[in-house]
Amino acid sequence: MKKTMPLPADVRLMNMATALLVVVFVLLALGSWAWWMIRHPSFALQTITVQGEVSRNNAFAFRTHVLPKLEGNFFTIDLAKTRQAFEAVPWVRVAVVHRDFPNRLRAVLLEHRPMALWGDEDAGTLINEQGQVFEASLDDADAERLPRMKGPAAESQTVAAMYLALGPRFQALDMQIDLLELTPRGSWRVQTQHGAQIELGRGSRTEILQRLDVFLTTLKQVTARYGRGASALAGADLRHKDAYALRLHGVSTVDADNKKKP
Repeated sequence: MKKTMPLPADVRLMNMATALLVVVFVLLALGSWAWWMIRHPSFALQTITVQGEVSRNNAFAFRTHVLPKLEGNFFTIDLAKTRQAFEAVPWVRVAVVHRDFPNRLRAVLLEHRPMALWGDEDAGTLINEQGQVFEASLDDADAERLPRMKGPAAESQTVAAMYLALGPRFQALDMQIDLLELTPRGSWRVQTQHGAQIELGRGSRTEILQRLDVFLTTLKQVTARYGRGASALAGADLRHKDAYALRLHGVSTVDADNKKKP
């Protein structure tokens, strides 16, 4: 029976050193190969393909806004920063960027779909269907057809949701919202395309809608008494409890006899 003799300590130490040197050599070789791969001209970015919704932009816009911000090649480029560069382009809402081996990038874009103008007339901002406020330019025809919304910037999604809830109710009476405003004090105000201003007051969306439904349900009945339609509405104040104040074009609530008294 053979007995295995333990190796001397110096031999074991030599074997460990040899193994360590082999590992270091392999790592250096892999690192050198990776460095060569990263720096090789074949992996310099040659093509950037843009897909998805691009009706609001063109190749010139992307060259101007995106290319100056790109750094690195296929392996080293920062996809997060590249995505941010695309999303900084006017009208781009979301960008997803992919690498396509060996030297291409592919960006898939979603554009803002404007629901209304946002803020004052000189603000140059819009609000999209998701309630996000963004900066972009519109031609006069597009700007003319859009309503306007106002409110605290942090409440843009609340304003957009309220608009979507109010819009169909006004449309049912052939009225369109021209302006929806949430004041700094939390009160809602609507102005129609016919110029009627309606004070909706404060409260939850449910409370506002209930208040408006009562008003719109009785509006036709009230205007019919004076031989008018809903388009005769000049203004209304719904902030009164269990009642509302109403103004109609061509109708005065002041008694004629009282007007003659000094």
